[in-house]
Formats: sequence, structure tokens, C-alpha cells
Amino acid sequence: MSADRINLLRTKVFDKSKWMQLPRDVIIGHGVIEQIPAVCEDLALGDSVLIVSGGRTRDVAGRRVESLLSASYDVRTFTAIDGEPLETIRKAEAAAAEVAFVIGVGGGRIIDTAKIASYNTDRHFISVPTAASHDGIASSRASVPTAEGNVSLAAEPPIAVVADTAVIASAPHRLLASGCADIIANYTAILDWELSHRLRGETISEYALTLSRMTAEILFKNADLIKPNTEESAWIVTKALVSSGVAMSIAGSSRPASGGEHKFSHALERLAPGKGLHGEKCGIGAIITMYLHGGDWRGIRDSLRKIGAPTTPAEIGVDDETAVEALLAARTIRPERFTILDMGLTREAARDLVKMLYQE
Repeated sequence: MSADRINLLRTKVFDKSKWMQLPRDVIIGHGVIEQIPAVCEDLALGDSVLIVSGGRTRDVAGRRVESLLSASYDVRTFTAIDGEPLETIRKAEAAAAEVAFVIGVGGGRIIDTAKIASYNTDRHFISVPTAASHDGIASSRASVPTAEGNVSLAAEPPIAVVADTAVIASAPHRLLASGCADIIANYTAILDWELSHRLRGETISEYALTLSRMTAEILFKNADLIKPNTEESAWIVTKALVSSGVAMSIAGSSRPASGGEHKFSHALERLAPGKGLHGEKCGIGAIITMYLHGGDWRGIRDSLRKIGAPTTPAEIGVDDETAVEALLAARTIRPERFTILDMGLTREAARDLVKMLYQE
């Protein structure tokens, strides 16, 4: 009698799979916006394009992209003006559905709008950042403000990133400093990820974790080089932002770059909307969470100071008691994502943590 059909001793087949979507072309440097036509030709995405920009960013770079592509492509434009974010996204989706691919030219809000519209219409997306304010320029996630606070959504990762350092360096330094703070906060994001792995059994990606840590170290160690309106600074920060976005794509989530410091930032946005940029609040949160992890919180604070990023709630116009409330409310933000702020912080301890921010 044959034993071929008995399954008890059947050899187990390795069936784990992973789908990572990474940019095919990444171009960073002076004047590289002029290479947009060559990038589009190389990628062969189609003959019609939607250029998403904002009112100001269209003047800064959007019109130039339109001009460069108009001879070879059917160019259509969408200007994302201030208004209800979800309605803006719906309008952008309707416009994206009529073209072959999408280019986002602008800062974080514009890039996120273009990424979501591309994702929901199954269109390729090219990222053309005009400021290096956060790591969304190369990631597969997008942040959308709602009445309940910012939510993180799956979005189309860019098939190409074209980052002109001349354009980025001309943006207000506060935006660049915010991007630096967002990257330096990766330090505590990966500590939270490792903590969740040890306490909750959450799966980690060693590759994504290592890349995220290395990216944070680059800015941490080179904080002295980050100066206002210099292309060298824009180059360093933009490369780090792209690297952080790639780490998220490898992980398949924002875990390598988003931990308790991001939950604090989102809680603060709910309690004090419009106060401080996203990266600025993440930087302040990183000082606090690094202290809780027993790490070099003073080193993070000093690096943030060197680059010109805020290190206290007062510097972004938030009173200390609101910051305390944000620390306590952080556990209600994405409760499925375990961080050190989910371990039972008391009000008294939260007040002490905020006071610590002002110590020398």
C-alpha cells in the first residue's frame, strides 16, 4: 500500500511572501526638475498626466513642470486649495481618473492628496516635493486631517521622486527643520516597535528597522550641517526623508517611522489644532519617549535645537497642560499600535515629563 497520500509527514513548503513597492527613479540635486520629461519618458506611464499642486506651490514649481511636459503630454492640472480635505481628495480622484498618471508638486498636504488620489484610481504617481517637511514624499502612507484628528491611510508609493534642492532650499527653514525632527523621531519609533515585539509578539522587519535607525543617525550626527536656505542641507534632509519612506515600504507599514511620538503629535493636533507642524510635534514627543525608554533624550533635544526645531510646547504655542492631556490621550490614537505611552502613564508623571522639557 502506498503512503504517498498520507499527509502526516508531508514536507512543509515555505509559503511566506512579501510585496514591496519602491521608487524606480530617485533624482535629487540642483535643477533636477528639468529632468521631469526624461523621467516620464523612461517610465513610459502614458500620454496624459494630472499635475496636482497648491496655490503657492504651483507658482514655485508646478507651472514649470506643466511647461516642461506640455509638448509631449496631455497636461491637466488640479489645484488643491484650502478646504475640507476629504472633499478635495474626492475631486482630485475624479481628475486623476481621466489621465494615465499623476504628479504631485508641493509640500506634505499636496503630496498626500496626490498619493491618495493615485491609489484610489490605480494610477502611478511621481513625487516632486517643494519642501522637505516630512517623510511622506517617498512613503506608501498618507496623513489626512479629519474632525477626529489626523488618520493614516494607505496610499500610492511614488514610482519616482524628483527633488530639486534649489527649490527645497528656498522654502522656509522651519519646514526643513520639521522634516529633520520627523526623521530624528525614528529613533524612538523603532524602540517602540522593538518593545511591542518583545511584549506583544508584533512582527518586526530587521531590514526596515536598521534602515530607519541609520537614517535617524545621519541627521542626529550631522545636525550642525543643517542651515537655513542651503542646498547642502536640503540634500542631506531630502535623502534622509526618501530613505525613511523606503523603510516604511519595506515594512509594509509606517511602523519604522511612527511610534509613541507620532501618537502624541496626533493627540496634540486634536487638542490644539493648527499649533505646530507635524514634524515639530513629533520631535518634542521623541524627547519625551526617549526619556521613558531610558535613552539619550538630551542628545535628541540638543540635535533639534541645532537644526532650529522646537523642543518645548511653548515654542509651538501650546500650553503645558494641553501637552499633558496629549500624553495621556496618546493611547487612544491607533490603540492597536503599542508604544511606551500605552503602558499606564499617570497624570502626575505626564506633568513631570513636560516640566523636564524645560530643564537644561
